[in-house]
Amino acid sequence: MPDQPAHAPYDALLLLSFGGPEGPDDVVPFLENVTRGRGIPRERLKEVGQHYFLFGGVSPINDQNRELLAALRKEFAAHGTDLPVYWGNRNWAPYLTDTLRELVADGHRRVLTLATSAYASYSGCRQYRENLADALAALEAEGLPLPRIDKLRHYFNHPGFVQPMVDATLAALAELPEGVRAGARLAFTTHSIPTAAADASGPVEAHGDGGAYVAQHLEVAGLIADAVREATGTERPWELVYQSRSGAPHIPWLEPDICDHLEAVHTEGAPAVVMVPIGFVSDHMEVKYDLDTEAMAKAEELGLPVARAATVGADPRFAAAVREMVLERAASERGERPERCALGALGPSHDLCPVGCCPARAPRPAAAGADSPYA
Repeated sequence: MPDQPAHAPYDALLLLSFGGPEGPDDVVPFLENVTRGRGIPRERLKEVGQHYFLFGGVSPINDQNRELLAALRKEFAAHGTDLPVYWGNRNWAPYLTDTLRELVADGHRRVLTLATSAYASYSGCRQYRENLADALAALEAEGLPLPRIDKLRHYFNHPGFVQPMVDATLAALAELPEGVRAGARLAFTTHSIPTAAADASGPVEAHGDGGAYVAQHLEVAGLIADAVREATGTERPWELVYQSRSGAPHIPWLEPDICDHLEAVHTEGAPAVVMVPIGFVSDHMEVKYDLDTEAMAKAEELGLPVARAATVGADPRFAAAVREMVLERAASERGERPERCALGALGPSHDLCPVGCCPARAPRPAAAGADSPYA
């Protein structure tokens, strides 16, 4: 019997992302996809879409996913990993269901999924799994073969995710005027979510104040802050702050907001701030608008020097981390016990989302978990 490839039993990798408009005519239909079922009037969506219209109606996310796709394929080819990589989105073309149709037409039946969200939460993990289940249900209704789909573990504390952000933070510090650099504070930013969703994020045993979502971000922030201290010889105050809040104002969301934080530290006398968007894989719209536009405008209003660190994007170290996690998961599926690389005290995340992990408000089928109807 010939030797199995190192990625067996998997025969394809799926890059699964949020999606974004690629022109002015796409903006409102895209937002209708994102908010489907919430009854938001079209006129309100046009108002929300102004963020996109400021950038010509184009979100950077699709081009950034194309870059990541190319980086993954290059990394796999360089190491002799003959694993085809596909790409599908939740809310815009290429749509997830269309990509799964293509996968099965090409003969693939064991698919491993990389979601462009590194942390545990309903919107960052469970909702992607629900979208996978919806797509599989659509294929089933069409009488198509159903692939077995698994999902890569959360990679927030993998060195290939953390180390590029350490370098990006150091580069952002170097952009500040020399006179304020030594006293600059670090503001680690991530997407705000409702506090109830944060409290219920991760496995049941992690539920509580902030749940796994806050704990994982605090872990990454601490790892980066420690590495920056070692590299510069300077201990810097740092905080985990939030951005991109949406939804009804009466529902509590994680705080403080980045703009409120900039006002607070300016009042305290901070000479400068580096914003480090640890909650985002790439420089998509919520980074370009909420940080580079809105937060930078607030900093200019305050007269506070601010720099923004880059996200991981298609950094070769991240692509290498994905390849390592693919081979790690494949070995686990074969019954082996591979080394599972992770930094910090939390250790490597689970391979299979357990029952009760990041629950939705209303129960819906979700693939790639212990409760999957498509196991």
